[in-house]
Amino acid sequence: MTLHETLKKGIPDALRAKDEVRLRTLRSVVTLMTNEVVAKKRMPSEFLADEEALVVLKRAANQRKDSIEQFTKANRMELTEPEIEELAVIESFLPTLMSREEIEPIAKAKMAEMGVTTKADAGKFMGSLMNDLKGKADGGDVKAVVDSLLS
Repeated sequence: MTLHETLKKGIPDALRAKDEVRLRTLRSVVTLMTNEVVAKKRMPSEFLADEEALVVLKRAANQRKDSIEQFTKANRMELTEPEIEELAVIESFLPTLMSREEIEPIAKAKMAEMGVTTKADAGKFMGSLMNDLKGKADGGDVKAVVDSLLS
């Protein structure tokens, strides 16, 4: 069963459990996935492949993180709380990302392989490293590791 199907089948379970946060989040994410299916000129009844579904989930998680940041800056805690709850539900379906400590040895090996020594080469190095770690590590963490290695 694909991730999209799993999320869709989770809606009745959340409804029966009277879990409002999970229900609201699943409905929102499934709607985003259906919109993505339609945008790809496919039938709305079709399901996204897992890779496509992960892209949609990551986008939804990033939207929640941005909202949390904005609401926190505006000191609107009553709006921040639901976003934090929804983010937790979304992240439960995302694969665990690598930590900076796990990224560093891979980055050092790639740095030696490419012969990168200066910040001038950072763009190519970062691009190549992100291709290797696509979906396994957060871009911000990779950038922090690259910056620390090149400083």
